[in-house]
Amino acid sequence: MAKVGSDGKPGAETDIPGDASGADVPQGRTSVLSWPGWIYGACVILAGICVLALAGVDVASRSIGPEWAVLIALTIASGWATLRIPGMPISFSISDVFSIASALLFGPSAGAITAALDGVVVSYRMSTSTRSFYRIAFNASAPAISISLAAVAYRAMAGETPNLQSPATALWFLLALTVFGALDYMLNTGMVALAVSLERRLPVIATWREHFSGLWLSYFGGVFGGMLLMMLARSYSRNVVILLIPLPIILYTAFRHAVGRTEDHISHLGKVNRVYVAAIEALAQAVDAKDQVTHDHVRRVQHRAVELARGLGVDGDLEVQAIKAASLLHDVGKLAIPEHILNKPGRLTAAEFEIMKRHAPIGADILSVIDFPYPVAPIVRHHHENWDGTGYPDGLAGEAIPMGARILSVVDCFDALTSDRPYRPRVDDHAAMQVLLDRRGTMYDPRVVDAFCAFLQSAPFSEPTPPAVTLPPDAPTPAKAPDLGIPPDLKAFFDLGRALSIAVRPDRACDVLWRCLEPLLPPVTLVLYAYDGGSDSIAAVGEAGLVRFASQPGTRFAVGERLSGWVAATGQVTINSDARLDLDEQDRAASQFRSALVVRIDFGGEILGVLSAYACDPDIFTPSHQRALQAAASAFAVGARHMFRPARNFPIAS
Repeated sequence: MAKVGSDGKPGAETDIPGDASGADVPQGRTSVLSWPGWIYGACVILAGICVLALAGVDVASRSIGPEWAVLIALTIASGWATLRIPGMPISFSISDVFSIASALLFGPSAGAITAALDGVVVSYRMSTSTRSFYRIAFNASAPAISISLAAVAYRAMAGETPNLQSPATALWFLLALTVFGALDYMLNTGMVALAVSLERRLPVIATWREHFSGLWLSYFGGVFGGMLLMMLARSYSRNVVILLIPLPIILYTAFRHAVGRTEDHISHLGKVNRVYVAAIEALAQAVDAKDQVTHDHVRRVQHRAVELARGLGVDGDLEVQAIKAASLLHDVGKLAIPEHILNKPGRLTAAEFEIMKRHAPIGADILSVIDFPYPVAPIVRHHHENWDGTGYPDGLAGEAIPMGARILSVVDCFDALTSDRPYRPRVDDHAAMQVLLDRRGTMYDPRVVDAFCAFLQSAPFSEPTPPAVTLPPDAPTPAKAPDLGIPPDLKAFFDLGRALSIAVRPDRACDVLWRCLEPLLPPVTLVLYAYDGGSDSIAAVGEAGLVRFASQPGTRFAVGERLSGWVAATGQVTINSDARLDLDEQDRAASQFRSALVVRIDFGGEILGVLSAYACDPDIFTPSHQRALQAAASAFAVGARHMFRPARNFPIAS
């Protein structure tokens, strides 16, 4: 019989592990029984008391005999001696066979009392934290009601002593047993499913299908086991029941030995599974390390994706597990993407984007060789498909995109927007949610976006980004230079090289560079970084311009980190990237700088440093500005490279 808070016996009873009700409540949900739940439970208990009271009067009014006492003893003994499968919410018992046999042999009243006693025994086998008067009373009442009503229907069809003299009467008896089993199964599981759904605040049909729909075979097995016991008693004598006393002992001993061996296998499988999960974690961390994001990113994506899937009513543990694994491994294909493209500060070119798009099918191909017990590869392959069919790699649209991929794309986008990346700083939760709403119905499934936004609104937002700070009123604002369609005047850079050759300090050299470039660039602050080969880092050694860029002079960071460090590592020019990426996190919100033009200074294949121009307007730099800064860097390399040799212990700009 199904019990609230029982640990279930697929052979007789159902297991609903979890919180105080025994229900498997999803993470984050509470389990406080609502008023409808209390009222419903009270009604079931009251009905059970009435059924048991009438049954007691009926049993007392007629003589049943000691055989029923034997069946009661067997029910209690087999219910108490239930065997659990280690590590799983499954246990075995044959107690239902004896309670059903009581109903078939001695009538609805005897069956109701026996089933109620079985419910009490199972309730007392719960842990103390899940045991309460409400659950014990409910677990005694629900099976008593269901088995008594099923037995009444059976007696109405087959009578007290069924006639099996002809094939027709035998078929009618079989139909009566089927009706008995169906009524007992539907009434018992239906009452418990409704109780659990009221406690978990979930649809009753979904609860029944998840926990009870597969138990019909167990119920009918108990029914026909009870039928065989009844036929033995009818054919010989009711004393044949006494011969069944050794049966629970034999079955208990045999199953206990089998469970011991099963426990060893489950323990071994648990160790293998832990190694398997650790390998997945290691692979995910390898992807994160190459993509220059923290492992917290995939953990946040995983948690939110699973919660969103449950909120959207995704059925089946396998699909949820697939989303869980895909959240960790959705970017595994980035292992095949060149690092200079993967972490490039600024926009990708069309050719670079085509290379980047390969990570989705490559990741699916990598994961397809792993025999996952759930569909991970399709989610990874299609997590960049768009709702309107404009995504990649296959151009799927609408419902053709796997639900797991639709969920992952929304959650991944939000977490990426609210995280720092090498090519841009993070935005606040409000701005990121607005991006999702803007893409609703084009890139993302509207239903998924709506559910995710509702999920976000139930949790606190991060602090919004303060508005951009404007230039001080007293700061000079030279007019913007026009876009020069031709390279800068060669004579000016010849003069620059000569001026740099007589400069004695990097900060003075930076002043010379700024005075030369001021007419050719928009209003900028110029920062000169020197390369330190000893620590493989760059440090600010000079700064000139209208507004100080960093709050502290002498900023230093490793080659490959931030914006200028990435240019130092790759040698690629970055234009109109977010200037705040070169600042410490605590300085970004208050910074007025929005765009950067960064070039590397090298001579004869040797890295000398980096020259970075920072502007307050976004997307202000043009290709002519890039050519001017590159020419200035070349002039510095020729005329002032002596300042950075050796490039360590250099003077820091004050």
